[in-house]
Amino acid sequence: MIHRFRRLLLPLGLLATDLAGTSLVALAEPTDHVVVIRNGNSAVSRAVADDYAKRRGVRNVVTIACPDAAVSSRSESVDFATYKRDVEGPIRAFLAVHPGIDFIVLTKGIPIRLICAAGVAGVKRYSLDSHLAALDYDKMPDSVRVDISDPSYGKDFHAQAWANRFWNSKERFSHARFGGYIVTRLDGYTEAEAEALTTGSLEAEQAAIAGKKPPGEILLDVSPAFGFADKTGLPRSLLPAGLEPGGTARILRESDFADFNSDMQLAAEALKARGVPVELDMTGRFVGNRAGLMGYVSWGSNDGKFDAAAYHSLTFAPGGICDTAVSTSGRTFLPTQGGQSLSADLVAQHVTGVKAYTDEPLLQAIASPSIMFDRYTRGWTLGESLYAASALVGWEDIVIGDPLCRAYPSLAR
Repeated sequence: MIHRFRRLLLPLGLLATDLAGTSLVALAEPTDHVVVIRNGNSAVSRAVADDYAKRRGVRNVVTIACPDAAVSSRSESVDFATYKRDVEGPIRAFLAVHPGIDFIVLTKGIPIRLICAAGVAGVKRYSLDSHLAALDYDKMPDSVRVDISDPSYGKDFHAQAWANRFWNSKERFSHARFGGYIVTRLDGYTEAEAEALTTGSLEAEQAAIAGKKPPGEILLDVSPAFGFADKTGLPRSLLPAGLEPGGTARILRESDFADFNSDMQLAAEALKARGVPVELDMTGRFVGNRAGLMGYVSWGSNDGKFDAAAYHSLTFAPGGICDTAVSTSGRTFLPTQGGQSLSADLVAQHVTGVKAYTDEPLLQAIASPSIMFDRYTRGWTLGESLYAASALVGWEDIVIGDPLCRAYPSLAR
């Protein structure tokens, strides 16, 4: 049954191309566009990677040897030299002879954060995942650098990321077309939770292939205290009008919180118009006690009315995806106490995909609700939907889940 599902999965554009754009051999399966990365030093990583590869039918598996991030919060961060040698090096070697790869799947036990990133301009802490997603952006002459100098970080703060070349695309992702990669990871507090992400993905996919629309609602929980903006022009691009390809964009301050509230409104209007079940809560309370959700966006613990019990009462149907506007929602995937609300809690509550952030990313980095749910409910994959909604790569972002997960039947745009 799994082999049949793989053959019908989605039209990813199954021809690999060389650097000149010449068509090469057609790949046999959509899953040949995926490579799974396992940490040979981590029993959990090996187990999660092998489980995913077996159940998904993925033939491309690369074993690396780096610190085991499943054993302590300290080992969730890795110095840049170790990353380059032990993580990026083996992955690059594999990609060099497998030009058809579009998706890289990391696994629990691989560090989430780069520290002391010598050779990387600016901030010294990046998401490992997002750094991989921007591989070779620096070699593409039309890539746009993003200088970040928000004074809220400190008067001397300066960092650089990349403008995501796939942002707000209406064309499905391929490495050959857009450069970079869609990088996700299978992670959670436990091995079982990380493997449950694959279970949710496969269950959702079976229903989608059968043409069934998920009955679960998408919950969008606005915080009215942050105000509302004119929805015209939302979601806003980071790139100023007239910027030349290969130029530099600048972030001098965090985006207006009202924009995010209004992007949730925009998403709700579009989904309702298409008959997709959605709840837009404008009451100011922090919503809880919802089960079987197919999507969720909120301000998390940044909401002035945040209720931890309500947050932990949310549960998800197979295929449910979400994001929260929380600066450090992905700071750890190990049990911890205190601090901001965590995306790992949503994994424990059976979400199938969630975006998270290792460190302060600014609101510009949070996924656009209107883009992510438009693409996802039209049959795009989890990985495509969350990346299309994300303005930056090479930054603080992490996407949790099976990148191939598809919960809605494919629809024409």
